[in-house]
Amino acid sequence: MPDTPAEDLVKQWESVQARLRQQLVEEDTEDWQTRPGFLGLQRVGGVDLSFIKGDDVNACAQLVVLSYPGLEMLYEDSQMVTLTAPYIAGFLAFRETPFLLEALQRLQRDQPALLPQVVFVDGNGLFHYREFGLACHLGVLSGLPCVGVAKNLLQVQGVYKNEEHQSQKFGTQLRLDMQHTQGLPSGNSLQQIAALQKGGDSFPLTAASGKVLGKALRSSDRSSKPVYVSVGHKISLDTAVRLTHSCCRYRVPEPIRQADCRSREYLRVRFPAADIGSKE
Repeated sequence: MPDTPAEDLVKQWESVQARLRQQLVEEDTEDWQTRPGFLGLQRVGGVDLSFIKGDDVNACAQLVVLSYPGLEMLYEDSQMVTLTAPYIAGFLAFRETPFLLEALQRLQRDQPALLPQVVFVDGNGLFHYREFGLACHLGVLSGLPCVGVAKNLLQVQGVYKNEEHQSQKFGTQLRLDMQHTQGLPSGNSLQQIAALQKGGDSFPLTAASGKVLGKALRSSDRSSKPVYVSVGHKISLDTAVRLTHSCCRYRVPEPIRQADCRSREYLRVRFPAADIGSKE
């Protein structure tokens, strides 16, 4: 039986991901990444798409650039876009990356001095079914260091939510390998969750293969819910986690938080009667 059009598309996209995956760099490449206090880092970017609730085709694609370490707004770009690619789990990048890449290219063309030195992406990077999520896709195509920061846990490669032992602190319990957690003894995974007592504490998201695909990070003392950080491109996981924490005033790193807020406000002003949806 011949493949359906959707199956053909999935095969095509898997092939593209595999090809781009070969260009992925999972280590630090910039001088500022290894300097104390990220000395030399001056501009951090954030990207996001926001939708009108019930409309999964029309969206606001948002890019912001903030100063570092002050996290003050330097640049913002809001554009209404029409998504043409269908949503298929694991292939979000094919819907969103073209518009986010265009925003970065506009900035490069019009105000290159404001191009971010690193981009925070609202979504996963290496922590993905094929280890090539939205943050990796955007990173490889843009050539910029990228960090994936997800608000919800993607259940992938042996990392999953355990409903039987829910943590009062986070609402979900993760099945993770205690042996890979620095400073913690092996044993009940509740110990792992309880160890995230202050902003900056983290533990690895370890696949069934033993590979660490990302880290759960308590990003702020103000929020007990972790975010899930993974490498996008041209940055190591440890550096990505430290940088994410340094950019957090609240739970979500400020570049992503501002991109989300600005894109929602853009939609509210232009569609005042609409219910602005969330990517949560």
